[in-house]
Amino acid sequence: MDILSAFLTGLPATLEQGLIYAVLALGIMITYTILDFPDLTVDGSFPLGGVVTISLLLEGWHPLLALLAAALAGALAGLATGLIHVKMKVRDLFSGIIVMTALYSINLRIASGSALLNVRGTATTLFRNNPVANALPKEAANLILLVVIVLALKFLLDWFFTTRSGYLLRAVGDNDRVVTALARDKGNVKIAGLVIANSLVALSGAVFSQHLRMFEVGMGAGTLVLGLASVIIGITLFKRAQKVKQTTAVIIGSLLYKASVSLAIACGLAPGDMKLVTAALFLGILAMGRIKGKEKKHAGS
Repeated sequence: MDILSAFLTGLPATLEQGLIYAVLALGIMITYTILDFPDLTVDGSFPLGGVVTISLLLEGWHPLLALLAAALAGALAGLATGLIHVKMKVRDLFSGIIVMTALYSINLRIASGSALLNVRGTATTLFRNNPVANALPKEAANLILLVVIVLALKFLLDWFFTTRSGYLLRAVGDNDRVVTALARDKGNVKIAGLVIANSLVALSGAVFSQHLRMFEVGMGAGTLVLGLASVIIGITLFKRAQKVKQTTAVIIGSLLYKASVSLAIACGLAPGDMKLVTAALFLGILAMGRIKGKEKKHAGS
């Protein structure tokens, strides 16, 4: 009963973090499920979004403009990875590693060499010292703002995937010959996908930093694994539910992932054990997917 009480006590924070990481998962969904691109750039673009938004808030920028600037910075990171891979013919994995490594120094440079940045208590952020946040209780205001952001991005992506550009993006991952047949450069389509994905990842990092009112240079460690776990949980659970859109499945997967981590903490595990929990959960999800795939294959034969 104590475990349940501890879990329910931390439920609002769990939902907040799950929604923030849902934006990250939407970006990784594009690279993992659509482009089939192992993009390690995200471990650098997530903190890039954080350092950009916190630095601009310290300069007095409006929180929404700071979020937009962070998303644009992430788009540039994705563009760099895409250009290295497509134009310089570097393997996809190495392209992401190169940009991720460079972003560590770039993030420190933006932060003027500081590994930690904090905004002042009087500074206006998305979650504090603004009309929406002041009109409601803190937890309710945070959840409402995050739900609005996540749903807006979900519906925007759903609409994008119905456009010609969205169909081309899906095609380049499934069968790039279709893109060529439509007289489009598959390399440019792949670059566009990386730009969109990393802009979402950086936006997630920006929202995360505004939520915590801080940036820390190591905050991107393990971002890819966290996002992949959320994506795979959602896709695995709703694999046979044809009416559930992939974006919806990924958002639910992110919430379930954070709920699993919170439950582990409620059971007595220390916060320092969370990387181990993440690795074990990720491995378990992959194993379950593999077992189900084998069962389906045997049933078909």
